[in-house]
Amino acid sequence: LDWWHADRYCEQHFAQLLFEPQDSEQASFSKLLQSHHIRGSVWLNERDGILHKPKWRRDHIVPVLVFGDKTDTKYVKVLSDFPALPAVTACAHLQWDTRTQEIATIFSYAVPAFINEFQLRGFVDEEGFVRFALIVHGHHSPYLPVFRADGQWHHFCVTWQQENGTWAIYADGKRRASASGLCAVGVSAPQAIYGQGTFIIGQDQDSLGGTFREKESFSGNITDLHIWQKVLGVEQIEKVRSCWVVEQDLVFGWSSNALEVESTVQEVTAQFLCPGPVEECRVFEVGSSGFSYASCLQSLPFICCYRKDAYWQLKKAQLESSRWLIGRVNKLAERTVIPENVFTSDVQDMNLSVALGSLDVLATVLREGETPVLESSDLLAVLQLLKQVSDVEVQEGEELEMLEQLGQYYVEVTELILEEQNIETWSSVSQVIRGPMAVVELCDRMVSHLAPLLTTGRTKITIQHGNIGLHRVTVKNMWFGYGSLQRCLSGAGSSAVFQDVAASDGGQKYLSTVVGTAVISSALLSDYQEIGTSVRYRLQHRVQVPLGGDFYVFSLFLLHVSPDAGGMWSTAGCSVVRSLPDSTACFCNHTTNFAVLLQVYEMQQRTAKEELTLQTLTFIGCGVSFCALIVTFILFLAVGVPKSERTTVHKNLIFALAAAEALLMFSELAKTNQVVCFMITAFLHLFFMAAFSWMLVEGLLLWSKVVAVNMSEDRRMKFYYVTGWGLPVVIVGVTLATSFNKYVADNHCWLNVQTNVIWAFVGPVLFILAVNTFVLFRVVMVTVASARRRSKMLTPNSSLENQIGTQIWATAKPVLVLLPVLGLTWVCGVLVHLSIVWAYVFIVLNSLQ
Repeated sequence: LDWWHADRYCEQHFAQLLFEPQDSEQASFSKLLQSHHIRGSVWLNERDGILHKPKWRRDHIVPVLVFGDKTDTKYVKVLSDFPALPAVTACAHLQWDTRTQEIATIFSYAVPAFINEFQLRGFVDEEGFVRFALIVHGHHSPYLPVFRADGQWHHFCVTWQQENGTWAIYADGKRRASASGLCAVGVSAPQAIYGQGTFIIGQDQDSLGGTFREKESFSGNITDLHIWQKVLGVEQIEKVRSCWVVEQDLVFGWSSNALEVESTVQEVTAQFLCPGPVEECRVFEVGSSGFSYASCLQSLPFICCYRKDAYWQLKKAQLESSRWLIGRVNKLAERTVIPENVFTSDVQDMNLSVALGSLDVLATVLREGETPVLESSDLLAVLQLLKQVSDVEVQEGEELEMLEQLGQYYVEVTELILEEQNIETWSSVSQVIRGPMAVVELCDRMVSHLAPLLTTGRTKITIQHGNIGLHRVTVKNMWFGYGSLQRCLSGAGSSAVFQDVAASDGGQKYLSTVVGTAVISSALLSDYQEIGTSVRYRLQHRVQVPLGGDFYVFSLFLLHVSPDAGGMWSTAGCSVVRSLPDSTACFCNHTTNFAVLLQVYEMQQRTAKEELTLQTLTFIGCGVSFCALIVTFILFLAVGVPKSERTTVHKNLIFALAAAEALLMFSELAKTNQVVCFMITAFLHLFFMAAFSWMLVEGLLLWSKVVAVNMSEDRRMKFYYVTGWGLPVVIVGVTLATSFNKYVADNHCWLNVQTNVIWAFVGPVLFILAVNTFVLFRVVMVTVASARRRSKMLTPNSSLENQIGTQIWATAKPVLVLLPVLGLTWVCGVLVHLSIVWAYVFIVLNSLQ
């Protein structure tokens, strides 16, 4: 194939064109190729500065005139009315017959006044060059070499203008000859080329429209002839050479309908790759082990190279494939849409209707959802088809409805393969396709085909399916919704960018880096070529902050995404204009693919010293409290305190609280052993829950003393035991049964605060504290009322100050006594996150409870 088709073939097969072998490898590599009977030149990829196919370089399907052997009968007449031409440019693609060295007439334009009014002739010289000469008003320029007689397609342009008789000949985009004074008559200025003449391709007119001679006839192939009534500039000639028509001042445009073709001249429709700005490509000379250059349009052997890891992933995908999707698509289409073997399938040069039919069938099969998760081979096959469709060439005059429908199907297939259930499949072919950013690149290639849809009446196109869409005005925009790429792009690859930032920050604990917005893509186009420009945009955040309240978005990083690297992130040329909690406004000095990464950190505002102080206070407080509880428990048993409801409830509360605090003091030692840590957590949960349950019982007991309750003491005690021990056992049992795998925190022997498990403790505690607060309020009211009555009875004439003092003490005494007994000091826990001071208050009050 030619270089461009060879490069496309390798790319569509998830490989690369052979790179230049290292010096030490050249000899052995040459022998390897010779052993496979490969001789001569093979195409090479450029190691430094990869040879990218220009955006406006394309396959061109045109009518070609085949003149064959030289005769005096073959001709083609241009059916067009020519005006007077004070300036003229004529351009065409030409394939010269190298079998003869006789003069040949490419075209001739005759008017009654001058038979040789405007003519281009040429021949092959002894050195193998084709020489051209221009004739205007019968005046002849010298024959000058313009291109090699190599049998390849070449592009030429000839220009002439009345002023000074200036003329030029261009070949393959370069000026080969130029001068002035052509057809000047004496001292007078040259005349314009006369209008209303006869234009003949392939013959010299010796009379108006006839009298041809075999010796001067053209032999070869010609296509894409265009004529303008002005002199084209170098840039315009380069565009014409690359198959783009300059419409301004066009007198004749290449079309079968505007030609009268003599019956023996063959007219065939041919597809050829328009020449691009790079004319010569690098080749490896097998045998001599050297390097040289050859015309990129030559057909030469080529080799596709795979990285080993990519090759083995492809082989594995091929071997493990059930081929269900491939078989279903091909059966439904009644032809081979997706080849069975990803390695050996041919490159299909698709036209619009074939591409539309293929994607229609594929979208139908994927939409059915009979295979919810794609296999690796299915994903590769779909991507291979998308690559082929994105390379399709849209010809002028094709139905615009088909083109828009193709865009719809393309976006739908893209959305379906990016669904969340296919994340594992993307990972399984990560060496073949460097992440889902490959899809972004393919969509970028596809959206450029939508240009014909834009008219003065329709200045905007939007095509969308689910999370993905194409939107094109003068600027080409794409977006990939948060759900489609976020999970595939987040993770180790993206977080690696920020390891230094995360490591250097002592105040927060780094958790993860996530793609927090949609991925968008922008490019500014002019004549199908990208133009560099800056861009400003705003992206909405779509990040889910984990539960528990200990997490927050610490910093924002604006990045662009490179598909070539499979989704590598870079901050080059980008800056944050404005950052809000729900969005980020950005500025970049270039157009590419953009997204915002969010770094999520755990709140860790305490320093290591503060943490150590809090741990020390906890240990000391719990130690003192534990000793006091044990002494009190012994006294209850030894001194012979009369048995009553109150002493029984006190004993149970003392036991539960002492067990919980003993476990808490030594829980740090158990965190290295997973099993022991799990057991400690379960018992801590049980005994702290029991302690709070018995604090609830203390409140209920107080309520029974303050408010009359119709229940016998025996029944009350049974109810107290069920509440004090039965309720904690049920809560802990249900929590372990439902959340066994996420029960314990990562760094402590306590409940996991990052999940809903923590509510199995916090929920009941908040309820108990609410009940006991109400009990305390009622007790204080009764105590104050009782104290006021007693005061009036015992000291009716006491001063107002004494009465107020008595009432304050009557209020303060039950509050001070009952706050720790009812567990209300734990309310301070709500304020801990506000300041380190509240953490100290919380620890002191509750470790000494």
